[in-house]
Amino acid sequence: MFSEKTNAQEPAIDRDNWLLIGLGNPGSEYEKTRHNLGFMLVDLIAQEFRVQVKREECRSLIGQTLIDNRKLELVKPLTYMNLSGEATNCLVKKNERSLKRMIVAVDDLAIPFGSIRLRAKGSAGGHNGLKSIIQCSGTQDFIRLRIGIQPDYPLSNTKKFVLDKFSKRDFEIVEKTLERAAEAVRLVMSDGVEKAMSEVNQIGV
Repeated sequence: MFSEKTNAQEPAIDRDNWLLIGLGNPGSEYEKTRHNLGFMLVDLIAQEFRVQVKREECRSLIGQTLIDNRKLELVKPLTYMNLSGEATNCLVKKNERSLKRMIVAVDDLAIPFGSIRLRAKGSAGGHNGLKSIIQCSGTQDFIRLRIGIQPDYPLSNTKKFVLDKFSKRDFEIVEKTLERAAEAVRLVMSDGVEKAMSEVNQIGV
């Protein structure tokens, strides 16, 4: 998945500490649902680097690894989607963390299924998790990685749709999409968000 792996035990060369906040809802009933794509991205990267996301802080589960000699904290807020900002705001106020080095991964109904989009900042776009982060932090200036779940048919019940689990057929697409999303995270950390946006968004993934 990643073009270069770094052993999690090596000392960090770059002092920039990054946060990847994967938004979702805790609990087995929400596993592999559309609204939990942020959690799923965190789990994928954790599996790739053989780290556990289990340390508890700020009502979140956290793991840590190195990517290209930059520290990445993998975060799964346990506040449920609508209160994601409470956990996020608590985390960025501590230690060497910063909103400028925070990537928020979310599902997005406005983006076609199987696609991803990087944005350096922006509105909540109707997403309650992003809305909570904006309200608690007082700013829209944080990186968001949006993972598309838009269906190819009209929706009569949006809430049910986002909380439904993926079908086996769709899950093959989900796995490939999450791999591209993980690579997008690495690009942001190594090359900066503007360059990463030009690569990720240009090829329509």
